[in-house]
Amino acid sequence: MKKVTNSLLIGSVLAASSLVSGVASAELSTNIGVTSNYLWRGVTQSADLSAISGGIDYSNESGIYVGTWTSSLASTQYELDLYAGYAGEASGVSYDVGLINYMYPIGDAVKLDFTEAQATIGYGPASLYIAKTIDTEDSTLAADSLYVSLSAETSIDKDYTASITFGSFSGDDIKATFGDDYTHIAVKLSKGDFAFAIEKNNIDNTTMVDNDPRVTVSWGKSF
Repeated sequence: MKKVTNSLLIGSVLAASSLVSGVASAELSTNIGVTSNYLWRGVTQSADLSAISGGIDYSNESGIYVGTWTSSLASTQYELDLYAGYAGEASGVSYDVGLINYMYPIGDAVKLDFTEAQATIGYGPASLYIAKTIDTEDSTLAADSLYVSLSAETSIDKDYTASITFGSFSGDDIKATFGDDYTHIAVKLSKGDFAFAIEKNNIDNTTMVDNDPRVTVSWGKSF
């Protein structure tokens, strides 16, 4: 999902994405973030301009969570996400399954809203993320997009964390939008609430998407 902790900071990150995964005591939390370029799955969502985001999350000790997240986009448009799921850990393996609805409330001329089912499995420094489109507002689309990413993270020292993410986006909807399936790679260096990332996709259609590498600087904070 396009959340500050996974879509804006990971570059998707940061998105993500990764959802709320705390399974300790029940809690309500909020987050805010800003990035020099909102990248989601290797593609800018803010026309290569800066974006600000924020969200509210609730999770309880059973592992169930719900939340909402919003971000500015290009021009006057914005994104609003609603999500819910279940997260936990067993024998050192973390897991997270849920649904997310991406909405773009301003203007009805272009139907952009869609819903994904998604799952994350993590073990040690590595995690596998899978998201499948299950519904779209535009009835002409096949609603068959599949996104798969593999990420790894390591601590450089007590202050810095480095991560790398490789993602693949495929399906008839992706071919219709970008001309073909595509992949992207993101490398991120984080210290505290700040992150520096480099990301590149291999979309071979420069009339729609510039596939030059993007460098982003982001900040995010949870309360």
